[in-house]
Amino acid sequence: MSGDTSITVAGNLTADPELRFTTAGTAVANFTIASTPRAFDNERNEWVDGETQFLPAHIWRGAAENAAGSLTKGTRVIATGELKSRSYETRTGEKRTVLELEVEEIGPSLRYAAAAVHGSSRASADAAEEESRSEEIHPVGHFSLSARGYTDDDLWFGMDANPAGRISTRPQDPEPAY
Repeated sequence: MSGDTSITVAGNLTADPELRFTTAGTAVANFTIASTPRAFDNERNEWVDGETQFLPAHIWRGAAENAAGSLTKGTRVIATGELKSRSYETRTGEKRTVLELEVEEIGPSLRYAAAAVHGSSRASADAAEEESRSEEIHPVGHFSLSARGYTDDDLWFGMDANPAGRISTRPQDPEPAY
C-alpha cells in the first residue's frame, strides 16, 4: 500500500463479485460491501442499527479470480485495503466524487460461518510475483476449520493441513438483517 488511507471493513456482499479482464489480460473483481454500524442504546437497553453504508470495492489479479470463485452475494466478508476517491463527470455534466476501496486482502468472516481454506492454482504464481517484489516472503498457510463450535479460548480453532484449492463457507448462525 502506498500511503493512502488504509481501512478494514466488515460487511456483506450485495451481489456476486463481477470478474472482468483488462485489455492486457489482468483480472479485476468489482463488488460492493454493505456495512451497518450497531450501537447499544442505554436508554432503551437494546442494540440499535445505524444507517447502512455501501462501499464499492475492487481487487486485482489472482486475488480477483479467487474472490470471484469463492465469494457470493450475502457472504459476510472482512476486507482491508486503501480508501481512494475518484472524480468523474456524469452524462448530464454533473461532477461527482466517489469513495472506493482498493482491496489488498479479503476473506469470509468466521463470525456466522465456518470456512475451509485451500491453496489455489494461482497461489504459486502469486507467491512468485510477491517474491520478485520483496525479499521476505511469508508462506501461505493451508488450513481448514472443522464444523464444531469454538470459543475465544480455542486459540487455533482446530486448524489442520488441507492443500486442495478453494474456500467454502457454511452458515452456522443466522446473520443479523442489513
